[in-house]
Amino acid sequence: MRKNVIAIKTEALKAEDLNGAYKDIAELLGIETALQIHSRYRGTQMFFPMEFFSREYISERIAAEYDGHNTRELAQKYNYTEKWIRKIIKDHPCLKKTE
Repeated sequence: MRKNVIAIKTEALKAEDLNGAYKDIAELLGIETALQIHSRYRGTQMFFPMEFFSREYISERIAAEYDGHNTRELAQKYNYTEKWIRKIIKDHPCLKKTE
């Protein structure tokens, strides 16, 4: 089993010395961060979702900002379709209509 961290002086490293995504990470966040990510996740296949925020967070934000007439604005702001925003509004416990 290999050690978690490569024993090399980071002061001597440059981002262009690194492979693939590690180079990108080092350019963006620094060599130390790239080494930490390598140590923790090396060999792991990663997937980065298009959506940054969780559905729960978006649902709460939409519920807080919904005024009854701003579905289009919320869809544009959060980069969702109006149909999806209407579904969130319909399903949110605080916004459900009592019949």
